[in-house]
Amino acid sequence: MYIDLKKNPFFLADQDIEWVQSTLASMTQEEKIAQLFCLITYTDDEQYLAYLAKGLKVGGVMTRTMSLEEMINTVTRLQKNAKVPMLISANLEAGLNQACSTGTRVGCEMGIAATDDVKYAHELGRIIGEEASALGINWAFAPIIDIDYNFRNPITNTRTFGSDPERVAQFGKAYVEEVQKYGIAASIKHFPGDGVDERDQHLLASVNSLTAEEWENTYGKAYRTSIDAGAKTVMVGHILQPAWSKKLKPTLRDEEIMPGLIAPELLQGLLRGYLGFNGLIVTDSSTMAGMGTVMPREKAVPLTIAAGCDMFLFTKNLEEDMRFMTQGVESGVITKERLDDAVTRILALKASLKLHEKQRDGSLYPDMAAAEKIVGCSEHKKISAEIADRSITLVKEEKGVLPITPQRYKRVLVYKKEGKASAVAAGITEGAADKLIAKLKDEGFDVTEFVPGGGWEGMATPVQDVYDRYDLIVYIANLATKSNQTVVRLEWAEPMGADVPVYMNSVPTVFISLENPYHLLDVPRVKTFINTYGSTEEILDALVKKLTGKSAFCGKSPVDAFCGKWDTRL
Repeated sequence: MYIDLKKNPFFLADQDIEWVQSTLASMTQEEKIAQLFCLITYTDDEQYLAYLAKGLKVGGVMTRTMSLEEMINTVTRLQKNAKVPMLISANLEAGLNQACSTGTRVGCEMGIAATDDVKYAHELGRIIGEEASALGINWAFAPIIDIDYNFRNPITNTRTFGSDPERVAQFGKAYVEEVQKYGIAASIKHFPGDGVDERDQHLLASVNSLTAEEWENTYGKAYRTSIDAGAKTVMVGHILQPAWSKKLKPTLRDEEIMPGLIAPELLQGLLRGYLGFNGLIVTDSSTMAGMGTVMPREKAVPLTIAAGCDMFLFTKNLEEDMRFMTQGVESGVITKERLDDAVTRILALKASLKLHEKQRDGSLYPDMAAAEKIVGCSEHKKISAEIADRSITLVKEEKGVLPITPQRYKRVLVYKKEGKASAVAAGITEGAADKLIAKLKDEGFDVTEFVPGGGWEGMATPVQDVYDRYDLIVYIANLATKSNQTVVRLEWAEPMGADVPVYMNSVPTVFISLENPYHLLDVPRVKTFINTYGSTEEILDALVKKLTGKSAFCGKSPVDAFCGKWDTRL
């Protein structure tokens, strides 16, 4: 297949194309196959990183969260051991904190969208670009341009720019344009689009069930907008799009419809053909169960490349998956032409990021002193605080309850609804409810935390006791969506739902959701409800100012926080 490397998104000059072609020509079949793999590291261990870069000669590595020093060690050791410069990636959706522990968390995508100002999507891309480039990261697995149509979806949620296709398209484009100014390739994801199904593609092959026309006007618009803006890569998920699969291949039987990363009609027909994408296609994590639920792994691994993906993200078992891929080439499942096509795009992406030039002049390796000045700097933190202030959303308000001050409501009863410790892996702030309680105490409130008592029918605490003891009730929910968790709902304490909001018609009640914008589903008659889209220090500080009347609420909900229910609006 002929690839025009001078066109969007590579825009290579003649000397860059010459490097791509000569590098490809110098590679053995084993080296070409190795370039297909983007593996992962959780460590800066020198021996392990040398094995990936010099031993295996893989095309790229994704990093998990490390300290700044560890990140610099990781990037330097990988690049110094690599014959062909490597793609260094990270999940940079909300900020550099997802790669470096001292990096700036700018704001989740839904929080950015809640500002209702696309300039903050540009700021998200800019800050991530500045900090990532300082650390030598050159590939952002972001932005997410999924559309959060289904409030029950356990993955998309606050990771998206919301449920309006036009906003998703424009905010996604802004991120792409900014981050790529800093030599960071954007990866728009998760093609053909998450957010319709209520199931988790980490656990099964989920379904985008829109008609071809509906898809074209929504997800298609978002993808085309970012592709036209120059997005260099697309990440493809374990997601089916049956309408387009059958439109492009009418003879397909239902059981033959496959998720995007192994569906040639979606990769070659829809993404490359209809949408005109000329860049690099990478699979979503191959360790997710979605691919394994539709066919045996030994068949699926090489089929991702044969179908049209260019890079294979992670492995379940490194030796085995590399063997499966090699067998795919040797058996002809992956033709020599398709292998060269994939590796050409990998090399072209590297050339478009000037990695070959940086390797020659030594600028491929990050500088500790320079990185320390940029990563997590005060200017970036200031923008994060500004976004927090602009995004917090007053979804419902009972007239006369706000603002809350110690003069009006001295005695406050707080109900905490937090996830288990494992939820911290999803990016929520551990102990955020306690931090917010401490801030309320600093404001002068007398705060009592609810503790479920005993007593079943006929023996419960009299309701008058609550009326007499407390002036205000505050709920703090800190429950975030995360992979392999199929439902994010409020669960209530024994006995008999002891912490359900049953006093709100007698005691002023405020419900604050720090991480999930859809909790009204489970507390529909709460009259004052606030979404913050995060639980960082900046967000909690901005929240307290708004609660106490020192700052106005100005966020606009990017989704239907009422979950389509009539009683949530009461």
